[in-house]
Amino acid sequence: MNPSNGWLLVAPHGVQALSSGHLNCASQNYYGSYIDADKVYTVFKVEDEGCAQAISEFNQDFKYFAPAPSSDSQLVWLRKSAIDPSLKSDSEDPLIYLQDLWGPTSRGGQDTQVVLEGHQRVSNRAFEVHYASDNAVLLSMDSSRAAHIDTSLPAFWKSTLLPTSPSSYIPVPPSAIEPVKHILENLRFNPQVASVVNNISLAQIKNDVRFLTGEDGESGIVSRHSFSKGAVTAAHWLKERVEATGASCRLMPFLTGFAPNVICRYAAIRDTNTTVLISGHYDSRGSFGSVRAPGGDDDGSGTTGVLSVARTIARKGVKFHSNVELAFFAGEEQGLLGSRAYAKELRSTDANLLLMIQADMTAYRAPGEPLQLGLPDIIGTSEVTQLVANISNIYTPELKVGFTPACCSDHQSFHEQGFPASQVFERAGPIADPMYHNSGDLSDRENYDFEQLRSIAKVQFATLLHAAGFEL
Repeated sequence: MNPSNGWLLVAPHGVQALSSGHLNCASQNYYGSYIDADKVYTVFKVEDEGCAQAISEFNQDFKYFAPAPSSDSQLVWLRKSAIDPSLKSDSEDPLIYLQDLWGPTSRGGQDTQVVLEGHQRVSNRAFEVHYASDNAVLLSMDSSRAAHIDTSLPAFWKSTLLPTSPSSYIPVPPSAIEPVKHILENLRFNPQVASVVNNISLAQIKNDVRFLTGEDGESGIVSRHSFSKGAVTAAHWLKERVEATGASCRLMPFLTGFAPNVICRYAAIRDTNTTVLISGHYDSRGSFGSVRAPGGDDDGSGTTGVLSVARTIARKGVKFHSNVELAFFAGEEQGLLGSRAYAKELRSTDANLLLMIQADMTAYRAPGEPLQLGLPDIIGTSEVTQLVANISNIYTPELKVGFTPACCSDHQSFHEQGFPASQVFERAGPIADPMYHNSGDLSDRENYDFEQLRSIAKVQFATLLHAAGFEL
């Protein structure tokens, strides 16, 4: 059997051999890296069985192959998020929910873990299953249905739409990491940095979160789902607020029907093409597509943290030696779509991006636990992660720093384009927020901790100041 559309290859993340040219038949056909439990898998499309067989012979771990779907189908990766045991539900299975909506399908064993020898795949009228485990599934389906699949999933499952066309695998080169290492080696406490970041206003953060969730009773926002009117309201509101701090901002459309990215820039006062980027995603997700999707923690917390940085830049009169960008992405809940588009735009211009740090879910603190900062343990640039940890130890000693398996937010889009990137998260451990992907994700609830949100924003801001250089 040799399907006309080629083969899908789901390979372990150890793809250095592919990127170095040993197996060029796959290395130029990269469709992204995706999480299955605590491991990273990479999806490639290969054109013929000979390439698939060569890869299989090169490394026996490259064992998941399936005939590729037709060119008009959308590939979707579903994965179970890393969740604290107290939140787990044994009954959750995304295919159960999808078959209830779209019709029955088969699942289990070799029927869905497609191997080279069998060339089998599972299908029904609505979707096909190309790869499956207990924690991840690779599906293909109609593109219009795929765009909304997140509204049909259990709370602890996430969807990612794969790119419609392949790209080359781009590792972060050593030359891009050297400037980050230089900052690490020369990092010292700076009283001006401490003074600036300590000026972040807790009261303003509370007001901003309540606007985005609709809790203020004035914004009119009910949902910030990427297709909602509330998301568009939030985009324009963010643009206006950051422009008022002296930045130049633009709305960046990336896919029809989606709310736009909001990209804001403070031009350097020195002659340089270097840019430092911090970001959050302002879109949200409710309970099974509920009209209400306030996203107070996910990711109203990270979004308002970045906005608090902009407000403090203006209040303290900060001017930067490097260009600084603050980005607010949409389409994160459908699979990092907004950030993927912007990262590709930067790569197409060969941008000199020193580093980027994404803030996603920074406000929930589990009962009895200290203030925390979680850093990615799977996908991200380790030197940037170390820099964030060291800066937290200097400027926010109240935060207990550790690693989290809660991967991955918009930093992954930049990491996959060869830019140094990392993420800040609310817990040194898996997700513990019971309102994760829930219509009850409001700020006015027990264990929503504005102090932790502010402390993590301080870390993001202090890293920005040390990386970009500044004057007051």
